[in-house]
Amino acid sequence: MKNENRMTEGPIAGAIIRFAIPLFLGNLFQQMYNSVDSLIVGNFLGNSSLAAVSATSTLIQLMIGFFQGVFLGAGVLVARYFGARLDDPLRRAVHTTITIAMAVGVFLSVVGVLLTPVILGWMGTPADIFDQTVSYIRVYFAGAIGLILYNACTGIMQAVGDTKHPLYFLIVSSITNICLDLLFIAVFHWGVFSAALATIIAQLLSAALCLNRLMRSQDGAKVELKYLGFDLDMIRQIINFGLPSGLQNSIINFANVIVQSNINSFGTMAVAGCGAYGKIDGFAFLPVTSFNAAITTFVGQNLGAKEYERAKKGSRFGLICAITLAELIGVLLIIFGPGLISAFTSEPEAIAYGLDKLHISCPFYFLLAASHGLAAVLRGAGKAKVPMLVMLGCWCIFRVTFISVLTPILQTIKVLYWIYPITWGMSATILVIYYTKADWVHALDLQKA
Repeated sequence: MKNENRMTEGPIAGAIIRFAIPLFLGNLFQQMYNSVDSLIVGNFLGNSSLAAVSATSTLIQLMIGFFQGVFLGAGVLVARYFGARLDDPLRRAVHTTITIAMAVGVFLSVVGVLLTPVILGWMGTPADIFDQTVSYIRVYFAGAIGLILYNACTGIMQAVGDTKHPLYFLIVSSITNICLDLLFIAVFHWGVFSAALATIIAQLLSAALCLNRLMRSQDGAKVELKYLGFDLDMIRQIINFGLPSGLQNSIINFANVIVQSNINSFGTMAVAGCGAYGKIDGFAFLPVTSFNAAITTFVGQNLGAKEYERAKKGSRFGLICAITLAELIGVLLIIFGPGLISAFTSEPEAIAYGLDKLHISCPFYFLLAASHGLAAVLRGAGKAKVPMLVMLGCWCIFRVTFISVLTPILQTIKVLYWIYPITWGMSATILVIYYTKADWVHALDLQKA
């Protein structure tokens, strides 16, 4: 890994786009994990098994999302030290991040395996898919260390500007996942748990490849076993940068678990249809997610190098790209939605549920892109507490209150669909005001981090 990936010099648009494109392709292959599971499960095992896989996504994100947010914060810290060319604190930040990831992976495996049935019961998971859902999630969490370690390693690599190698490793692991899915389900005729088994094997492979790459690096981000351990000062800084992002993820995912619980009450077809839309939505928003990650790294590196005007110009360019892409994607999904959803399920009722959600959400993708893009800028500037509080108010408190009050009264699933664009608009408005009025560029001095 060489330092030609610095984003502190050269044309701004070129730096962001060169970073975002490999990241988009990498995210595309990562998204294939659960989507391939759903496609193969839906076509070979039926709609009840598809619903079982679909019902797992919000719970998985709730339990893993917090730590993913923490590692986003760690990536911001690494990007700032990398941009400032401070090799010793960079080395300590990298090794503390890897050590934390290993500990978190073990913790999630234990908690996930033990508590899954209880949490699924709280969520009101339909009885006809309960056992399949439990088996899928338990196998998934048994290999959680692969997912967590992969996120930590790629966060470090992306923070120093390397998005190509994570892409290469994801291509390998995604192909592995597809082959194992087909082998376990289509050839061996194993149950839905085998889709999770294929996923965790592929995740462990990608984590091993990323860790090996970092161990062969030639700069301050090189991982050496002798340096692994908990550096208390770095833990404090990682918590300072990452805790707000982790809480933000947890807030959003908690609200989504409440929404999923309400979707569950409408039956298996609703779960399958909304799950099919969720897979499409996950793919569709990848270009926007990639630009947002590029914005965070760009802002972090440039503020670390005290290139304040460059950070502001880059953030504006990234936001415009993300918002424009999001709305274009929304239009395309409205046009091609029926064919895309029917790829996951052939049941007319399930397709109707998915299309209703698609038609309500897609026209407002620009609001979602604005919310996430502005949060990415502020995260890179070390101001992750601001989007965290905004998401707490809009995406959790208001969202949960809204559906808790109106769903029993109106008794229609469209209440659950409309809450998303409404809260996207609220958060985007507040974050735009903060972005334009506050001095986020000079808010954090690296030496006081």
